[in-house]
Amino acid sequence: MKRVVITGAGTINALGASVPETMAAMQAGQCGIGDLDIRDVERLSIRIGGQVKGYDADAHFNRQQQALYDRFTQFTLLAAREAIGQSGLEFSGQLAAESGVVLGTSGGGLNTQDENYRAVYEEGKNRVHPLIVPKLMNNAATSHVSMEWNLKGPSFTVATACASSNHAMGQAFWLVRSGASRAMIAGGSESMLCFGGVKAWEGLRVMSKDACRPFSLGRTGMVQGEGAGVFVFEELEHARKRGAEILAEIVGFSMTSDASDIVMPSKQGAARAIAGAMRDARLNPDDVGYINAHGTGTAANDKTECAAVADVFGRHADKLMISSTKSMHGHLIGGTGAVELLACIMALRDGIVAPTIGYQEPDPECALNVVPNEARDAKVDVVLSNAFAFGGLNAVLALRRAP
Repeated sequence: MKRVVITGAGTINALGASVPETMAAMQAGQCGIGDLDIRDVERLSIRIGGQVKGYDADAHFNRQQQALYDRFTQFTLLAAREAIGQSGLEFSGQLAAESGVVLGTSGGGLNTQDENYRAVYEEGKNRVHPLIVPKLMNNAATSHVSMEWNLKGPSFTVATACASSNHAMGQAFWLVRSGASRAMIAGGSESMLCFGGVKAWEGLRVMSKDACRPFSLGRTGMVQGEGAGVFVFEELEHARKRGAEILAEIVGFSMTSDASDIVMPSKQGAARAIAGAMRDARLNPDDVGYINAHGTGTAANDKTECAAVADVFGRHADKLMISSTKSMHGHLIGGTGAVELLACIMALRDGIVAPTIGYQEPDPECALNVVPNEARDAKVDVVLSNAFAFGGLNAVLALRRAP
């Protein structure tokens, strides 16, 4: 089997329009969550989110492109440009034939759906733009990345709610590790901060009206975010031959299903996914120094995740650092695992563990080192990244410091 490394990373999210900006914000413990600037916000009871403020599509895409690209696709393309640019790869010939794209999203072109439902049902219009379907389809971002960079290998989209990005990156990892692909573009994107998107989440009654405070006693729920994270996964030998900078090595992946409830998390399912990723990577519990938690800020998720970590790691659980960067950028749903992978790279490469901000009071059911409020300097050799989705779908990645 091939060893798989990350040679490029790109992002746009509420914390920044690039990887350096985002990592600097994570290190500083900045909060990108604020008042939503969307149409009909006054009709919402939830009016905060991790929104990409000041975004100007005209600065990046012409009018013809904007007619084809929903906001989630635009975010994906911007992140992909940064990631592929950093990697230095040029896709042509055999490399293009052996490289592809796997991206995660949950809502896909939800902004486009929201706008056009409004036009038809509220404003009474009887026609929509002829490109609405290819603009809103979940695989739009994947297809446009493959076309822009001439990627002719396996390309597809994963939609598994909050685990979409981790599932996508896990599939890309397996494709490169097996030798089926030489390089893969992987990650995820989401933009659901429109009236219909927020209104739907309001109905679940798991949203906070003021802040996302994972693991803190008295936490009041999750906060939605938006953005994209995209990475270049590559064979280690191929990367070394061309002298590429290696950001981290991916060493394991596991996915499980709870098969129990459509919304309530399961300690057993999460624990099996964590243990499976470690087994796939041939890791012992004491090898792991940091876990980027799913950590949504809901009462059910946080205590269930902490219980799963405690079960898997036993006595070593108290020595782990575990934090949730959702407290800073919000929950990007299908794109969240991709943006959170940046915190894993920062821990491995830079020795800086991102904090869980907004932490106020310890919760006895979340009695782990959650890196409260301030980043931690620490030498970390191995990290895990957790994603546990509605529908009981779990996906965990394991990464090592760059070889």
